[in-house]
Amino acid sequence: MTMSSWKSLALAGTVALLSPAAPAWAEPEEAPAAEVVADDSMLSESSLADAKARMRKEMDEAIALVERIFATDTLPPIDPAQLALAQQTTAALIPAGSLERMLDNLYGKVFKSIMAQVDGASDLMIGIKTGVDSDTIAALDAPSKQAIADLFDPHRKQREEQVTAVIKPVISEVLADLEPPMRAGLARAYARTFAADQLGQFNAFFATPAGQAYAREWMALQADPEVMLAMIKAVPPLADKVIDRAPQVEGQLKELPKERALADLSDAELRKLAKLLKVDVKTLKETRDSWNAPVETTEAAASDEWSYTDDAVDAAADAAAAAADDYDAGHDRSNWSEADRKAVEELEAATYEAEQSAAANARKRLGMTDPTS
Repeated sequence: MTMSSWKSLALAGTVALLSPAAPAWAEPEEAPAAEVVADDSMLSESSLADAKARMRKEMDEAIALVERIFATDTLPPIDPAQLALAQQTTAALIPAGSLERMLDNLYGKVFKSIMAQVDGASDLMIGIKTGVDSDTIAALDAPSKQAIADLFDPHRKQREEQVTAVIKPVISEVLADLEPPMRAGLARAYARTFAADQLGQFNAFFATPAGQAYAREWMALQADPEVMLAMIKAVPPLADKVIDRAPQVEGQLKELPKERALADLSDAELRKLAKLLKVDVKTLKETRDSWNAPVETTEAAASDEWSYTDDAVDAAADAAAAAADDYDAGHDRSNWSEADRKAVEELEAATYEAEQSAAANARKRLGMTDPTS
């Protein structure tokens, strides 16, 4: 593993661990993170700096968003004595190495399973490299699969061990760096949630052997495979309940009064709104009245002036609707005589001309520009 690929892996791993969403630099069109790993020569110090700067900017924006949502800057101050008790509690609840233990519990088995699948001796990788069908590969014994894998990569085990030896210490260091801020944030939350005597009882319990055992394991147990499996198995019944209740919920929501728009507000309500917005009430009234104004349709505007072409267009439309509702073989023009077909085509041409004339007249009455001019 070269230095440049090591840096790209470290940066990608840090972002994946810390970021709540994939950063922009990780997307194909913006940053070459995935391509860099494949081609070490593409990675430079400047590109790493740019990637870190973009990640930092996005994380700062995310932090600011969370602070606005939860209004943490408006929370009242915490009594120092209360905070000290809570800090003692969280120090017991998150002893050094807690996050790493949790990660090992959650991802350790998953990681090993994934590594087993991409190992050169797995059925999957042998199939990819040889093109042989899966049934044939599945029938092979383990020594044969190992020998096949050794032909392609006799050093694969050493490579896996090297990756683990290089990456795991960094992950451990990153997780250890996360623990102090996690303890600090949890301490403030505990100090606001629990009374001083409750925190004292917690601390007394965590000072006992049983309390110490609980504090050491509680976080890792949140990621225990049995806990995760139980949660996953609980999802289908929950989904069924939500689906079954959907009609009932929808019906109850329909009973709620509809949201009001600006057009629904009275003059008095507009004055109140203008005061709240610190704007001119006249502007709001003009906007409201424009929304309430009736829409003048072409049909209403044309009613002042009638021409035979209007009836011609209506008659043509009625004839088309009747033909669509009562179509039979008699409407198939291949069954018509030449004289009948010619008469119909002449009428259609006259109808089209009448329709164009009616449209032109309507545009003139409405002061519209002729699009054909």
